[in-house]
Amino acid sequence: MEDELNNMLLLLTDEQRNVFDQIMESVRTNKGGVFFVYGYGGTGKTFLWKTLSAAIRSKSEIVLNVASSGIASLLLSGGRTAHSRFSIPLNLNEDSLCRMNPGSELACLLKKTQLIIWDEAPMIHKHAFEALDRTLKDILMPDCSNSEALPFGGKVIVFGGDFRQILPVVPNGSRQDIVNASLSSSYIWNKCKLLRLTKNMRLTVGMNHGDIDKTKEFAKWLLDIGEGKLGGRNDGEALIDIPQELLITESTNPIGNLINFVYPSILESFNDPNYFQERAILAPKNDVVHEINDTLLAMFPGDHKEYLSSDSICQSENVTDHIRHNVYPPDVLNGLKVSGMPNHKLVLKVGVPIMLLRNLDQKNGLCNGTRLQVVKLGDRIIEAKVISGNNIGTRTFIPRINLSPSDKRIPFKLQRRQFPIAVCFAMTINKSQGQSLSKVGLFLKQPVFTHGQLYVAVSRVKSMDGLRMLILDVEGNVTNKTTNVVYKEIFSNL
Repeated sequence: MEDELNNMLLLLTDEQRNVFDQIMESVRTNKGGVFFVYGYGGTGKTFLWKTLSAAIRSKSEIVLNVASSGIASLLLSGGRTAHSRFSIPLNLNEDSLCRMNPGSELACLLKKTQLIIWDEAPMIHKHAFEALDRTLKDILMPDCSNSEALPFGGKVIVFGGDFRQILPVVPNGSRQDIVNASLSSSYIWNKCKLLRLTKNMRLTVGMNHGDIDKTKEFAKWLLDIGEGKLGGRNDGEALIDIPQELLITESTNPIGNLINFVYPSILESFNDPNYFQERAILAPKNDVVHEINDTLLAMFPGDHKEYLSSDSICQSENVTDHIRHNVYPPDVLNGLKVSGMPNHKLVLKVGVPIMLLRNLDQKNGLCNGTRLQVVKLGDRIIEAKVISGNNIGTRTFIPRINLSPSDKRIPFKLQRRQFPIAVCFAMTINKSQGQSLSKVGLFLKQPVFTHGQLYVAVSRVKSMDGLRMLILDVEGNVTNKTTNVVYKEIFSNL
């Protein structure tokens, strides 16, 4: 670990080294501290997390790496989702606490931890950070008389992320609700020391001058979208012009042209193990995603296999047999389509890309958002190989499991026994956050509807060559203008 650390320290930029030294000084003096490392994609946040982890672990001390999403956590050394690591409740309020007892193994681990790194922090509700703050103060109080006054009980904690990206999801929430749910609106933010990373590490020495200039221009365009600087002055929404070279403009078969850009020869996927690894079509809403997935599945060669779910009302619900069978018969339950849940009818073919909808085995890279490719379709089990994250090529078996949605709009607790997967030629923009792709087709049948969605979609690629956009107006005609949504007040505290 010391050798690894020494090599990493040589590669740090002056900006990264300054951030590294400030955080390590707080760890060394053991006086606690809360930091927020603010930087857009390509500024080297992940490399900084690995360097900090190596510095702590080379001294045989403990660092906990967590992220707000499963996909982001796979990029971290020993990474876990924050909810999993700290037992944070799924349904949060302003009084929530983490589910851990002061004498538990988890509490003992946290007492011995020198540093906590929490990546992609802006995308999670502020109540999650506040729950951890209250819990750490509670469990550390017997060991430190001053823990109650210090944020997070005196532990050094580093948040990282980019407020240009999608903010916490608040179901049916207004703009103000979403801004208020953000970390920058929490009482914790006043105790955070803001550290910035501004140098784009993707502009490497290996590039020629033409490529560097083109990448700089693209990076500036991305930041202008993220900060709402395009389209004139606006209060939330602005209509912006998209550069011609990024557009699908043919009006005869625009969707076919978008598909051909991302998946030029779908038959190659059988011979090329990396074919689906860095390609995806993105759209803001699930209904458009399902439409594209169905189109591509029909085009994909081979025989299909159907899997039907077994749906019921959870036995824990106080529902009489009469209501169970007459008000909510099986066909009503089968027809329910809930976000984050597989549909009743799942149609698959061998070779098709799929996405996991649940955390199955995070240590081995099987988490919500992991993309895989179907290898074999059995009657009770599906064999697939991982095509995203650090475990690319690993084969795994996916079983049917019992799933229950957390959607409070359903008046009862649905239990659906189905494979926790969905076809993934296309995915929603929210699902793509945290992933790096080489070819992205952005289909805007309807415009984006919340802060950061357009920025996240167009910043999945490293260069303009890997991005094409198909934008339709209200009449369904191809256009070169689209809506960008930016809540500029989120930047006021930065």
